[in-house]
Formats: sequence, structure tokens, C-alpha cells
Amino acid sequence: MKVLVVGAGGREHALCWKIAASPLCDKLYCAPGNAGIAQVAECVPIDINDFDGLIALAKDKAVDFVVVGPEGPLVAGLADRLSEQGIKVFGPSRAAAMLEGSKGFLKDLCAKYNIPTAEYGRLADPKSAKSFVRESDMPVVIKADGLAAGKGVVIATTLAEAESTIDEMMVEKSHGEAGISLVIEEFLEGEEVSFFALVDGRNILPLASAQDHKQVGEGETGPNTGGMGAYSPAPVLTPKMQARVMSEIIEPTVRAMADEGQPFRGVLYAGLMITAEGPMLIEYNVRFGDPECQVLCVRLKSDLLPALIATCDGTLDTLDLRWHDDSALSVVMATRGYPGAYRKGSEIRGVDKAEALDDVVVFHAGTKAGPGGWPGGALIATGGRVLNVTATGRTINEAKARAYAAVDLIDWPEGFYRRDIAWRALARHN
Repeated sequence: MKVLVVGAGGREHALCWKIAASPLCDKLYCAPGNAGIAQVAECVPIDINDFDGLIALAKDKAVDFVVVGPEGPLVAGLADRLSEQGIKVFGPSRAAAMLEGSKGFLKDLCAKYNIPTAEYGRLADPKSAKSFVRESDMPVVIKADGLAAGKGVVIATTLAEAESTIDEMMVEKSHGEAGISLVIEEFLEGEEVSFFALVDGRNILPLASAQDHKQVGEGETGPNTGGMGAYSPAPVLTPKMQARVMSEIIEPTVRAMADEGQPFRGVLYAGLMITAEGPMLIEYNVRFGDPECQVLCVRLKSDLLPALIATCDGTLDTLDLRWHDDSALSVVMATRGYPGAYRKGSEIRGVDKAEALDDVVVFHAGTKAGPGGWPGGALIATGGRVLNVTATGRTINEAKARAYAAVDLIDWPEGFYRRDIAWRALARHN
């Protein structure tokens, strides 16, 4: 098969790395890709939002199968456009992608179908939003309704902070059009975890759990980011708890979407809070997580490509997947200043030394080849999150030690990272 992956981040590098290893894949393209992806796929400089360009590429190269990585193109309807052209695509329709595209849509669906989630309000203007928080117990969780690259969520601990956040999102438009309407929720106590499943509209194939670290600073401090690290599996999601997640959250959601005439086909990524009462749904994403995808891909023993194809074909009930028992951990190396303003263009050295370590893979999230090409020449940072240093081990502790040993070999003064990835799992173990 000829396969095209759409995207340019660490998630797409992990998907390309896994798909390239499939005996079903004869030729792999990625648009637009990055310096790391270019080592396993032919990168084509077409933007993820250039739908006409992506369709033309798929037709010109006689691509058999397209895998869409990021949420933006899915919410904007890329899967629909490709399907209309007779091109097989992994990723939900625009209607089904509303699970991530509108937090208000998701919350209303949960209310209608009794899917456990936090109490909430949907607010369309600053006055009503401030009135809502004045009548709420603090803290509250304030979310931009639309896509905000993982950054449109604020936990406000005081009324003053809540009102300031409302002004920032709705008046100053700190997240653009995504924040012109808000969802404001009660604050849930518990431990967060991510759970992934493939869905073909009817059948569900559970994947695995992971836990990411959204806040920029160690000890979960500072602003939210797109993710500063992840590990898998997450000890908090025991087999018994996973069974509850499936029966109380995932399965009812899949049935609800079918009943609403918006059947979901793709990967369903559930952000969960494990509370004293059981699992509660925080949010859905309609694509693989980033950096969770990286730890899932290195743990997956089976070929990923047939599972993605079966998701499109409606045949997930005929498939099974095998996983390595090892744990995996990924450390995000980001440019100083992220998630605020940062400078692009710094040079990174030592990635080859890091990858020479056993059981270590460095996935690229924001890189390009400099003069002389890469590898061999310069590697240049082009984004906020730049590298995902990923390792496996028999335990989380062993995977963590390997990942940070690899991080220490990378020479990048302009970068930073958290040193405490997987602290929850290690605290639980200790």
C-alpha cells in the first residue's frame, strides 16, 4: 500500500515510525512532516489545512490510505473531503469530530445520554459567564468551547481569577474564536488518566492507558501546554476500572453518536478523572494524543496499519492487538519561553547519541534540517515542543532512567524539560 500521514508533530512521527515498519506499507508519504519524519517517509511540503493540495497529492501519488494526525483538519472536515474523492481515510467525519471541536456539544451529549461528567454551564457572553461563576463553588474549570491547542483550560481558584479568565477568553480573545463561548464546570477531585480505543462506528477495540503532564512546570505548576511528557500504562487505570470506563463512558458514547446520526470512526481518546465515585469524563479528543501516541506506539507489539484500516472498513470485531508488557515514558524537550513567546531557529546537537542508547527513540515534534541536511548536518528547532525523548523498560522507573539518560546526551541550551515525568506512578509504587 501507499500511505499518506497528515501532520508535522511528534504524534505524526510516531505514527510514521510505526506504519513504516508494517509489511503492508510499500511507500510512505507525510505532509508536511519534519526532519525526523523524513528518515522514515517522503515529506511533501503541503500544509495540513490545504485540503485541495492534500487531495491532489493523494491522487498524484495514487495513495491507498490517508491517516490524519491533528485535530484541526478533522474538525474542519478533511476526512469528509477525502472520502468524497474516493480516498480511504482514517479519522472521523466533521460531524463526529464535534466531540472535540465543541466542548459544549460533548457536555450536552453527556447530559442527554447520562454519561458521567462534571456539572457544567454553557455560556455565550461575559455577563452570563460571570453571573454563573458567582453562583458556583470555587475552584471552577473554565474551558474555551472550541479548539485551543490544548491550552484553552484554566482552573480558577478564586472568583477574581475566574472573572479575569472570562475577560481574557471572551473579550480579549486570548484563544481567538475558540473562546467566544465557554464551558464552565465544577472542579473534580481525583487522578487524571487518558484512555484510547479504536471505533469503527459500531465496534470498539480498546488500546491502552497513558498519563500525560499538561502543565509546563514540575509538580504540575504553571500554564497548560500541549503536553510536557507521558507514560504508559497508567497504574491508576486498573483492569476493573478500565472495564467501568468501557461500560459507563466509551460504549455509551459510541451508541449515542450512532443514535445522533454522527457515527464515530477513528481513535477515541478519553480524558478521564478517576474520582472516589468512579471514572468521570473530562473531555474527548478525536485523534491520538501527543505525546501519548509516542508511548503507545513503542508499546504496541502488533502491526498498527491493519488496525487503522479495519477501523475504516467496520471490521474491528475481527481484530486483536498485542502489547509489550514493558512500560514506556516520553520526555518533551521544548523551546525556552513555551507555551508563551519563544524564538525559533536554535540548533540541537546530540540526538544521534541519545538514539544510540538501547530502547530509546527520539520522536521529532518541531524540527527541520539545517545546512548540510540531517542527520549529518544541523538540526534546527522550529516549534515550541521540539523533541519527544522516548524509552521503554520493565518498569516505569527503568523507562524513566533511560529516557533522562538520553535527554542528558542532547546538547540544546535553548531548550528545557520537566524532570518529574511519571511522578504519580512512582509515588503510587513507593
